[in-house]
Order: sequence, then C-alpha cells, then structure tokens
Amino acid sequence: MSPRATWKGFLKLDELVCGVGLYTAVSATERVSLNMVNRKTGNRLRRRFIDPETEEAVEREDQVKGYEVASGEYIVLEPEEVAEVTPQGDKTLAIDTFLPCAQVDDLYFDKPYYVRPADDASQATFAVIREGLRRRKVVALASGVLFRRPRTVLIRAYDDGIIATTLNHDYEVRSADEIFNDIKDVKIEGEMLELARHIISTKAGTFQPDTFHDAYEAALAELVRAKIEGRPIKAPKAPKKGKVVDLMEALRQSAGMGNDAEAKAPARKSTRKTAKSGGKSAAKSPAKSGTAERGRASATTRKAS
Repeated sequence: MSPRATWKGFLKLDELVCGVGLYTAVSATERVSLNMVNRKTGNRLRRRFIDPETEEAVEREDQVKGYEVASGEYIVLEPEEVAEVTPQGDKTLAIDTFLPCAQVDDLYFDKPYYVRPADDASQATFAVIREGLRRRKVVALASGVLFRRPRTVLIRAYDDGIIATTLNHDYEVRSADEIFNDIKDVKIEGEMLELARHIISTKAGTFQPDTFHDAYEAALAELVRAKIEGRPIKAPKAPKKGKVVDLMEALRQSAGMGNDAEAKAPARKSTRKTAKSGGKSAAKSPAKSGTAERGRASATTRKAS
C-alpha cells in the first residue's frame, strides 16, 4: 500500500504552480506501543474527563476549550468561534524568499515532510523548482496554512523530491542568554587546546544515522519478548562510575597519553579564551553550525541541495 499524504495542495513560485502532497518524514509507528490496562482484570483502560465538582463524566459533546482568566474562572471558546477567527488557508504554499542554506539555524526546525508532485501534470513544474534550488544551492521560505495554522516552511531539494520543514516561530525559541549568560570566561592553556584538537581529530567520522542504537526501544522489546516466552528478565549491567580527575590528566588519558607527563601534544605559546554566547542574537546567527542541509531527515546521507 502506497503511503497517504497528510496534506495536499499546491506549491507556488510566482506564476509556477504545481500540485503536491506532503508525507510525514519522521514516524513513531515502529516503536513499541504500550497501552494502559487494569492490573487486576487485564482490560485496556479508557480515558474519560471528569468534572471535579460534580465528579461525573463529561460527554464529548459537552467538552469545550476554555481560557483561564482567574483562578478557576474560564471563558469558553466555542469551536465555531475559534474557526471563525483563525486564518483560512487556500491549500497553497507560496515561496516568498530564497536564501543560502547555512543561514537557517536548526534551532528553528520543527517537523520535516517529504514533498512530491501530486500528479503527472505537476511533474515538470515540480522538477523546475527542485533543480533551481539544487543548482543555486539555496533553500526557499514558503508560507501557507498547514493543519489549520499559518506556518513558515523551509523548502529544499532532496534526492528526486523536496523536503518541507515547518519552522518554529521566533517566540517559541528560548533565548540562549537564559542558559548561557552566567558561563564564566575560562583561560585555556595552549596544551589543553592541542590535546582537545588531537582527541577530536582521532574521533572524526561521518554522519551515519543507520548506526544509531535506540537502547531504550531494544530493551523494551526484549522485555516484552521475555514476558511472552516466560523467560527470566535480565537487567542491564550498571555503567562504571567515572573518576573525578585533574582536567589536564583527563585530556591526556583521552588522547591516549596515560600518565606520561612528558608525552605532550605540540603546544602553542599563545593562550585563548572560550567563546561566550552572545545571547539570543547568537541563536539567530547565520554562522551557526546548524544548516538547512542537515535537517531532521538525515539529509547529509543523501543527495541534497
């Protein structure tokens, strides 16, 4: 069975318009699924909303959304009222801007979707937009209403198709200054920097998401199998506790130099300071390491723009 599109509409670039479908790129369906059951009867439980005052279950037709204006006091928002004031979409993702891939900080990435042409008539226009993005090595920002909410979407070429990643709004991204503002300036000696550089170079690799191991899911699946087969449950070994050691000694051990104080990496005479974040403005810096080419769909392992 071919996958079903979660959204169907149009991708528009000025006078170029093509029908497209959006398909969820990340799914949790392969995870072990658990339900809440009654320990005594083994029956699956049903969730019900209870009015705390009357202690009676509230039927679905009587459930409405409300906004708390004071403690325990709510104004009711009827479904038709919400529908009346929210923006209405025309099923179009309109491309507004093109920009270099590296300008988009991955802090703003939300959910990725595969985009493909909806029909044969849309194939040629779709290919023009995709190849334009690929050859100019740019991404596009498009706007439209997705799933009843206005969204800004990042569009980029990906293999034979396109990836559309919804972006978080600026107010949703916390200021980095909240977390980083009290980090102290620390002087790092030249040898420490050289040891760190050596460790990084010896552990250099490539991004291979197929090698990532979900230990939690594997343990949960094994627990289910053991329960079904009546086997004893084996607890994993506890990890070894690390020792608190001198920073320089820890760097030397990590670099494979052990306790030999004479075996040092080439040290530079000058000293440096670690870079301190510049708060929220740093979170939006176009020079950040997060790039549009490395979205959540493992773009670095594919032929991306």
